[in-house]
This record gives sequence, C-alpha cells and structure tokens, in this order.
Amino acid sequence: MTKFGIGQAVPRTEDARLLTGRGRYTDDISLPGQTYAYVLRSPQAHAEIVSIDLEEARNAPGVVAIYTVEDLEAAGIQNIPCNVPLVQKDGSPLVTPPRPALAKGRVRHVGDPVAFVVAETLDAARDASELIFVDYSQLPAIIDTAGSLAANAPQVWEQAPGNLSFLWEKGDEAATEAGFAKAAKVVSIDLINNRVAPTPMEGRACLATIDDQDRYVLYVSSQGVHGMRTQLATQIFNEPEEKFHVLTTDVGGGFGMKIFMYPEYVLSVFAARKLNRPVKWTSDRSEAFLSDDHGRDNVSHADLALDADGKFLAMRVSTVANLGAYLSNFGPYIPTDAGTAMLAGVYTTPAIHILVKGVFTNTNPVDAYRGAGRPEAAYLLERLVDAAARELKMHPGELRRRNFIPPEAMPYSTSLGLVYDTGEFARNMDDALALSEWDGFEQRRKEARAKGKLRGIGMSTYIEACSGGGPEQATIQMDGAGKVTVLIGSQSNGQGHETAYTQIVSARLGVPIEDIEIVQGDSARISFGSGTGGSRSIPVGGAALSDTAERVIEKARAKAAEMLEAASVDIEFDDGTFTIAGTDRKVTIQDVAKANAPAGGGFAFDEERQWTPPASTFPNGCHICELEIDEDTGGIEFVRYTVVDDFGKVLNPMMLAGQVHGGVGQGIGQAIHEECVYDPDTGQLLTGSFMDYGLPRATDLPFVQFKLNEVPSTTNALGMKGAGEAGAIGAPPAVINAVVDALSVFGVRHVDMPATPEKIWRLINAERPAMAAE
Repeated sequence: MTKFGIGQAVPRTEDARLLTGRGRYTDDISLPGQTYAYVLRSPQAHAEIVSIDLEEARNAPGVVAIYTVEDLEAAGIQNIPCNVPLVQKDGSPLVTPPRPALAKGRVRHVGDPVAFVVAETLDAARDASELIFVDYSQLPAIIDTAGSLAANAPQVWEQAPGNLSFLWEKGDEAATEAGFAKAAKVVSIDLINNRVAPTPMEGRACLATIDDQDRYVLYVSSQGVHGMRTQLATQIFNEPEEKFHVLTTDVGGGFGMKIFMYPEYVLSVFAARKLNRPVKWTSDRSEAFLSDDHGRDNVSHADLALDADGKFLAMRVSTVANLGAYLSNFGPYIPTDAGTAMLAGVYTTPAIHILVKGVFTNTNPVDAYRGAGRPEAAYLLERLVDAAARELKMHPGELRRRNFIPPEAMPYSTSLGLVYDTGEFARNMDDALALSEWDGFEQRRKEARAKGKLRGIGMSTYIEACSGGGPEQATIQMDGAGKVTVLIGSQSNGQGHETAYTQIVSARLGVPIEDIEIVQGDSARISFGSGTGGSRSIPVGGAALSDTAERVIEKARAKAAEMLEAASVDIEFDDGTFTIAGTDRKVTIQDVAKANAPAGGGFAFDEERQWTPPASTFPNGCHICELEIDEDTGGIEFVRYTVVDDFGKVLNPMMLAGQVHGGVGQGIGQAIHEECVYDPDTGQLLTGSFMDYGLPRATDLPFVQFKLNEVPSTTNALGMKGAGEAGAIGAPPAVINAVVDALSVFGVRHVDMPATPEKIWRLINAERPAMAAE
C-alpha cells in the first residue's frame, strides 16, 4: 500500500487552495465587455399575464436589452424538458405541461420568470426591472400537497385534471393483500416528508458568451457539464452539441439541485447570442429560495402487516408527491423509481405494493435533493417499523432483528425487484447498540427526568441503491516530465474528488501526488461524462480511472521491457517501479515516460477507458440518536449520536467521515429545523430567507460516534458502495424516533418533521390537561 494510496486518511489536496481564497467559482469569472442580467419574477402564485409594458424599462440608463417569452419563441428556443418517460398505472404517459424559460400567458408560482433584463451593471438591470409594468389577473392558487387532489382545488394546468400528473404503482398488489388477509396485527402511520430548500453555500450562477469559433460558451455552477451541453444543444436550441462548450469550475455545494437545467441558463445563452456580448447572471439568496428546485414534499399513508411472532408479511404505501408548478428534469423520477424500491429496506418483507400520485401545485418545482427518494423511503419505513415495535411493546432492535435479511441469504432478491449483493445488517445494528450503550439508557432517562428533561432514544437502519447513472470515463495522460493529467467526467461539488482520484492514480501508478493533476468540468476537453449524483463519482469514476491506470501500466510495461532488455512477461510492476523478476534491475514508470515521450512534445502515454456498473451498490448502516427535550420550551439537545456504516471498500476514511458528518447535519436539519412554508391562501413563500428558514447551526449538531464495517461490494470493480447520501438517509428517522420516544410519556405516537420547539411544546401542552384529568 502506497503512502497516498487507497485506504489512507490523506488530507484533501484541494483544501489549501479553497481555504486561502484561491478557488475559482462561477461568479469569480468575468469577461471583457460583460453585461449583467436580472430576472423579473412573478409576485403572484397564480395569475394570467394580461399585458407587459417594457417601454420605460428599455429606455432606462444602462439597459442593453429586455426579453420576454415572445423573443424566445421567435428564435425557436424550445421548452425546458422533463427527461422522465414515466408510464402510469394504466399504461398511459404522465402529463407533461410545457415549461418555457419565461412564463407564457400565465405565471404558476411566486418567482416564475417573466422577463430577462440585460444591462451594463447589475444595479442598472435591477433598477430597470422595477420599471416593467406587468398587468396580472390573479387566480386562485393551490399549495397544499394532499389538498391539490380535492374536487374543488384550483387547477394548475388544464391538461392535468385534478392536478394529477401521474398515478404510478410498483409491487404485487394481490400478494400484498393476501399478506394482510392473514395478519395477526396491522400497524398504520400517516406522515409528511417536509419540503426543504437545498441552500448550498454557493448559489447558482452562470456566464454565457460566444467564442472565436462561434460556439456558445457557458460557465455554470453544475454537477456535470455534459448533461447540460446535451440539453442545451439537442433539446432547447436544436443545434449540434459541438456548438456548445460548457465549463464548471469550483462548486460550493450542489446536493442534487445543480444537476438540472434552469431558465436562467437558457436565457443567458440566448442573450449572449443575440447581443454578441457575455451575459452574467448570479442568484442572490432570496432569489434562490424562489427559483431553485426544492426537495422532498410527500404525504404518505403506510400499513404494515405482521404475524403473531412479529414477522413482516406485507406492506402497502400510498404517497402524494408534490411536483411543483412545472416538471423539473427528473422530478417525476424521484418519488417513483428513484426511491420506492428501497421501501423493502433491509427486511425480508415478502410482498409490498406502492401507489404514488404526482401532483401539480403553485410552488417551486421539486426534484432530487441529497439522497433523491431514498431518504423519503427510509423515513417512511423506519417510522413505520418503530411504530410497530411500540404497539407490540417490543424492543425496536428485536423487531428489526426478526426481519433482517441474513448475510447468508446474499445475493438477495427483494419483493420490489432489487438484488442486494452484500450486507450484514444485524452486525451493524449490534455494533451501534453497543457503541451507544443502549442497555444503560433507561437509567439515563431517569436521571434526565429528575432534572426536568425528557430523554428519548431512537434508531434507524437503512439501505440505499447508488453508484448507478450510466458509465463514467477517465483519461490518463503522462507527459515527458513524468507528470500525470487525469481527465474525468464527474464533477466535484466539494466532496473531495481531486483528492480521491489522486489517491487512486497514486496507488495504481506509484506516482507522487504532487505530480498528478485532476481536470473536471470542461465539455470540450473531456469527451464524455455522466456527472455527479447518487454517490457514483468515486465508485464509478474511480473504477474507470483504475481501469485506465492498468492500461497505462501495460503500455508502459512493454516500453520498460525494451529499456531493460527483457521480455514483457518477466517484468513486474509495484509501487511505480518496473523490475525484472528475480533481479535488482528496475526503472520507474516516470522514467519510462520520460524516455518514450515524443521528441516534439506530447504524451508518452494517453489512455482512456469507460466503466459501466453492472448493477447498483447498496450502502447500509444503523443510526442511533439520543436526545433530551426541555419540557418547558420544547427545545432539543442531542446527547449522543452513533453511526455504523457499511460503505464497502473505503478509499479515504477521513473524507468519508466528513461525508457522514455532513449528511447527518442535513438530515438533522430536515428533522428538526427546515421547512419551506407557503401561505395557504396567497401561495406566497413565507420562508424566503435565513431569517425565516431554519438551517442548523454548528451548536445544533451533535458529535458523531462513527464506526465502519467494510463488506466489499461484488458489483463494483473497487469493492466500493458509495457514501455521500447515507447520513441524510439514516438521520431523519433516527431523530424523529428519538423525539417520539421522549414524548411517549404524553402518549405521543408521531411527530411530523420538522420537530420544532414550538411543535413539541404544543404537543406537550395539549396532552397535559388530559393527563391531569386522568
């Protein structure tokens, strides 16, 4: 094992640059002759656009141009696509209304783009936007997820009666009903998976121009440039892909939200072409709440059938999923195929049936947010299992143990069609129980009660499918100085890809890390890429990179054999050095590159490989949360937080721990702090700033006691399973299970997220009079 190779806790190589202000984010880029854009957005949740008067605004100082949807249509600019070919329960396609980059005839949520103002300065563009007069005729709005299906609910789209985009099912309904028919016990739960805003540190931004080759050039904060290029070229502008050059530099967080095509990107490219000048747009934080895609927002009912011994017989789930006013690129996929297959969890449940209704409302579009459907599935399942344990008066770990898929059953086909290759679920839970000192909890509960605090403990077990999303490609180039350049199609959003890929190359080629450069985010220089999402970059991109490195070694072995005057079969390679077997004659791979580089410059070795995952990988684990609630205020304090995870083979344990900590932080954020709230009458977003939207702070988060159980994946070339989403999957149910446990003394059976102090205080005080009367 090399010093900087696979398995080593190497500090992140990019941190020195990023922490000293030498990062290069999209808004840091400026071009000569650059203009600035501002989007005029609808203040109405639902209204007809009677007319738009642009005359005064167009004559304002510094204004270069103002565009409306008529300008886009005249230029043949197509709508932003939804790329999910979902088939409904009856075999028909889902209802997909048009989504132009600027509203046409009607606005459908607060923040809907209406006009695009381009000026010499941002202030001039913003001032001019205030001179645009839009005559709106207000219409009734619907923002309630479940209420959107009511017979008298306002209609968002005429072509979607009842606001229904799709009715979708998965599983075996007949087998599920048969399971319920023989159940000794049925447990039910109703719950809400609250709407959240992604809120990355770096907001969205783009800069568009036309280069000297007459190509559209778009700098954009994204999770993958190749998908952006394809959409812009083939689906929106109807031009060849080679006419588009998309670049992404450093990215300050994405969490799924930066995968998608947004109106501002289309508008900036369009305006740059019309004006033949660079056009820059940068979102501010308030604008982000109104224009970024949101996450989650499901309302579900679930039933679990059990036999007399607590074995799961069947489960049925009905979910209403809010899609917002428009279908985002992958919006319908998230509550359906992306997450529902994980409702089997780590259990042997023989029959499951799921119905999902995707609905339109007058709110921001909803799409993937960290975990993309898997957190929603884990939350529902683990709350349901915990409710069952409580009704059966059984230890929550014991009920889970009776239903775990055993390791000897692997590979295991679930009733929802997935095949888990590996997993030791009881081991994860047992380790977490021991680390959390669960057996001593009741004594700690008594001690806390004596101090006026309500202490609760909760667990969740989880599994997710990830590391899919198609192939990834890697290129390794070694020049005459022995320096290595890696070109790879994924895109770091702050996870540490530069370090991870450097470690893999250093481990495979034995090249010092200072001699390795990682290049991402350039659709012209990198020919192919599937982007970042679903914890796929390191397992899939890393496997492609490892394959490419092996190809470089084989090419270099032949050259080394010539240099050492030996047969290739007699040449061994280890830690960057080729050696004739059984001798001390050797030469390094960098020396081989120096000796074999073209005389006129160029690369001694230039190899490229794609790797396609044969199946998903399945990270899994157990979270245990212990917390205290102040009975007088409803405030929560985390006392202990324990995580045991199986991510397969670990590349860098230090970076991995950071991913877990960050995921737990986001999961806790959703569980007790975060929620996008709209006024039910007007559709106005009431949580449009950090004064109103509760992000967790450092003091809100617990120390995480963390342990790894490495069970290598058999479907990944490096044995890795992925780790980026796990913390956000396991945390919400563990936290809410602990909250419910703490409040069980008041007869509380469920608390919807976010479990804010106010909500908890109201629950406590609603039960106090009843308890006193008894």
